[in-house]
Formats: sequence, C-alpha cells, structure tokens
Amino acid sequence: MLPSSNSMTRATPCARRGMTLLELLVVLAAIAILASVVGPSLFRNVGDAKASSAKTQVEIFATALGAFRLDNDGYPTTAEGLEALRTRPGALRTWRGPYLSKIVPKDPWGRAYEYVAPGVQNPETFDLFTLGRDGRVGGTGEDADVTSWGGAVDP
Repeated sequence: MLPSSNSMTRATPCARRGMTLLELLVVLAAIAILASVVGPSLFRNVGDAKASSAKTQVEIFATALGAFRLDNDGYPTTAEGLEALRTRPGALRTWRGPYLSKIVPKDPWGRAYEYVAPGVQNPETFDLFTLGRDGRVGGTGEDADVTSWGGAVDP
C-alpha cells in the first residue's frame, strides 16, 4: 500500500527547524555568564601586559643610555633627550650610535617617556620614567609609575 499524500506532507518532529524563544534565551544567558566570568580577567591581563611592556622598554633605554655614556663620557642632556640615542646630538664627535635600532616609542599608554639628566632621583646619572595609565604620580596596578630606579616618582 502506498502512503497517502497527506502523510507525506506532515512534518515529523525531527524535521523541525529553528529555535524557540526559550532556547534562544537560554543560549544568550549562557553567553552572558561566560562573558562576565572571562571578561574581567582578560582586561586585567591587558593591563598587566602594558605595565610589563613599559618596564621592558625602560630597561632597554637604560642599557642604550649606558652605551651612550661609555662612548661620550656622559649621558644625553635633558634637552637632547632619548632622541640622542638615535641621532647625533650637536657636534658630539665620539657618538657611535644609533644606540637603539628603532625610533623611541611612546609608552604603552601613548605618552612620551620622561627623561631628566642629571636626575632628581639619581643625580649622578638620569631619571627615566612613565606615569602609568592615569598619567599622574603614584598609583597602583596599571596606574603605577614605571621608573628606571625602581621607586615611585616624587612630586
């Protein structure tokens, strides 16, 4: 016996397509819960990476400044700044740079690194620092100052 045309057109439960509103809400709730758990730790890691990057850059600049001092019997002046690590300052004959292979970058928060020579914290050498995410003296976490001397910036 052949099936009737009526039984062929009826949808079987397995042939149903799409999701009900309730199923959609359950999926959205699961995504929201996941985002609330993972999101904060992800953004904390971004902040930690920026602070770590600033520390590494300060160390690289300090090493380059040491090489500059060996060649030139002193550090660049405050006016010459970190750019003296890339281009010869004035009529300095003993300059053997560039002491950095790339241009001096901004800090991870988009501001220039602060360089003072002779330094306030280190009167015999230099002070090199960035004020962290907030751009203000002091702070903790990503807002903390990153300095070449390992302490906080004195106002």
